[in-house]
This record gives sequence, C-alpha cells and structure tokens, in this order.
Amino acid sequence: MKNMDLLKEDLNILFIGYNPSLDSGRLGHHYANKTNRFWKLLYESGITERLYSPEEDFLLLEQGLGFTNIVSRPTKAAEDITKEEYIEGRKQLIEKVSKYKPKIAFFVGKGVYLHYSKRKKAAWGYQEISIVPGVTDFVAPSSSGLVRLKKEELLSIYSQVKDIENK
Repeated sequence: MKNMDLLKEDLNILFIGYNPSLDSGRLGHHYANKTNRFWKLLYESGITERLYSPEEDFLLLEQGLGFTNIVSRPTKAAEDITKEEYIEGRKQLIEKVSKYKPKIAFFVGKGVYLHYSKRKKAAWGYQEISIVPGVTDFVAPSSSGLVRLKKEELLSIYSQVKDIENK
C-alpha cells in the first residue's frame, strides 16, 4: 500500500483525515471521491486562492499545506477502521506532527481529533490545549458528502482557520 502523505517541515496547515477513501487509494490523491466537498471548502473558505482538483494535491505542499491521515489503509467508510488501526495510527500521527511541526494541525473530522487526542468531546475550531506543544489543533467537520451540516456551517468553521493562520 502506497503512503499518500504529503509532508514537509514548517507547514502552515497539515490536513489530517480519517483515512483515504477507496477512490483516493486507487488514484493516489487526497479527497478524490466525487462526493467529497474538501477542495470546494478550501477554496470557498479562502484557504486556497483557487479551486484545486485532487490530482493537484501535491502542488499545495509548496504553499505550506500538507496532507496525512490517522490511518493509511483505504476503506469504503470510516466505520471500517479497526480500534487497533486507530491506536497505531494515533502513535504514528503524534510522531509525524512532532517531527514536522506544522503551525496548524487541521483535523478533517471531529472523530479523527477525538481518536488523536483521546478526549471524549471537542468543539469545532481552535482547541485551547494542543496535543503537540507548539502546534495549534483545529477541528473541522469531515468534508465527506455524508456529513449533514449545511454548506454555510461548514464554510464558517473552515474559514476560521484563516484567523488562526494570521496569528
């Protein structure tokens, strides 16, 4: 299985998902499922200056935006991830965040953050206490088409990261 991470030191934002979709795993690009709203959310919230396609994910690395997942195995749904995969993925993710030290660890899904932080609950947006010192944790809803939040709600949460980025 190919590692899909797009990482380098001193990123502005490291986007952290649950795991690759089957489409992403097959194509080798992040958020490649046609029903996923990730790329539109980045553009419409002002995180990116234009609408990118999944095939252009690597271009964002030079703009200080990176990608990883808590679990690297592609699945049809996050429910297919095992408890053991989350435990191992959490350890690996803490190592990655500690090594690469992004300004913002942006969790694309509250469940990703809860597995990572071992917390029972979290609010959307900026987290007061970060898991890795010196890295700001930010929690946003999953961009999956299965998420039932209205687009306006998603955009209002995603656009908050611009405020953090400018701190």
